[in-house]
Amino acid sequence: MSKTGTVYLIGAGPGDRGLITVKGKMLLQKADVIVYDYLVNTDLLDFTKENAEIIYVGKKAGQKEMSQQRINALLVRKAKRFTTVARLKGGDPFIFGRGGEEAEYLQEKEVSFEIVPGVSSVSAVPAYAGISLTHREFTSSFTVVTGHENPSKGKSNIPWEALSQIGTIVFLMGVKNLKKNMLKLMGAGKSPDTPVAVITWGTYPVQTTLTGKIANISDLVNKRKDITSPGIVVVGEVVNLREKINWYESAPLFGKTVLVTRPKKQSESFINLLEAKGAQIISFPTIEIAPPRSFQALDNAINSISSYDWIIFTSVNGVTAFFKRLRELGKDIRVLYEAKIAVIGDITSQAVKNMGINVDLVPEDFRAEGLIKLFKNHNVNDTKILLPRAKIARDLLPQTLRNMGAQVNVVTAYISKKPERRKTNIIRKLLNENKIDILTFTSSSTARNFFELLPDLKHQSKKPFIACIGPITAKTVREFGYKPRIIPKQYTVEDLANEITEYFSHPKNP
Repeated sequence: MSKTGTVYLIGAGPGDRGLITVKGKMLLQKADVIVYDYLVNTDLLDFTKENAEIIYVGKKAGQKEMSQQRINALLVRKAKRFTTVARLKGGDPFIFGRGGEEAEYLQEKEVSFEIVPGVSSVSAVPAYAGISLTHREFTSSFTVVTGHENPSKGKSNIPWEALSQIGTIVFLMGVKNLKKNMLKLMGAGKSPDTPVAVITWGTYPVQTTLTGKIANISDLVNKRKDITSPGIVVVGEVVNLREKINWYESAPLFGKTVLVTRPKKQSESFINLLEAKGAQIISFPTIEIAPPRSFQALDNAINSISSYDWIIFTSVNGVTAFFKRLRELGKDIRVLYEAKIAVIGDITSQAVKNMGINVDLVPEDFRAEGLIKLFKNHNVNDTKILLPRAKIARDLLPQTLRNMGAQVNVVTAYISKKPERRKTNIIRKLLNENKIDILTFTSSSTARNFFELLPDLKHQSKKPFIACIGPITAKTVREFGYKPRIIPKQYTVEDLANEITEYFSHPKNP
């Protein structure tokens, strides 16, 4: 082959972003170009590097946006210009994903390529609906069939008589031709009483499953507006297993839509916690962390760091910004050997420990008041304290320490600002249509910026529920005229996620 970049035909999995393979994620992180399809969960694009070129070539049933020939040619063009091209396809690229056709074309054009198999919807979607394709008590065989054959063939080449003898049949893309396919199965001898499940948007938080029998499933689907493509159809006695092992749709937050306002780079752990409980997440960062206009004050403090008795970190952002600047000035943690470290919160404490430094003070109450209480047990008179933090923050901590006799130098290590408003109109529409169940705020800044971005937000009596990480954030929410419903006793994202889950786990709560 001629010298080109490499095209990676990557299976994105059926929907749940956690189902992409480790290798697939790794390649997304290094790819120069990502070419993706309609059925790919766009949350996966969060894994890409900032300067990557992202191209959508989605093909939806009855609505082709780019022909396969043009996609093939695009892959070749990009491979001649870039080192790594990720071709991201829903499910597995070699199971009704036309990955074989693309690989053939790349081979003909002498373009280097690799196949990265993906988790297929064939097995993953039934599993998320509580259906095992094989089971010793029901069947030891299953088959996979396309739900709609290429209409240009003229005549079906599916062996319906043989198909009717298989224990479990999975029709991919099977919603549109459901009635026709069920009639063919009955015509081939399959009992009309055979259980059937239709699963749409499988493995997504909006997954919907409808069960019936071969004889009536089409009529049942026609009565439902929420059963639409993409969907798969499972035929066989194994469908009855759903009554016992329906785990995903029974999750406490399944069917709930949660808006996360935390900064993008810090929200992944919080999102993972909520998704693990079945929630659908809308990411809408209302603050963006950026460097200050000038590092002069921070640099002066770092250059005279040996003169400080204490360094106080009130957030992970402060830790990250401080140590980043420390390294940029050619220094390392050895210059901090004389200073004691105080922090607010376990997560901030862990961030400091990750830098190789032990923490001396962590209050049980993760806010300024808790740290002040601890400092009252220390003689801080004439001590010198450095507080690197956001440009805008509460004055309670530094002012109280000054009243106790300490010399407190508050320096701006980072600023938080409102991000671009590109998604604001979409969020407003969803809120006004009651399509968001829970708003989450993990700081006063996230709450303040949210309500300033959406000043004309309609105030609903029941939705959305507002969950705040702590009382300071809740106070900011109340200042805008809204009532927080959920405030955890410990002010961490883990406790916030657990409190949300606990609240909605009880049937009396909506």
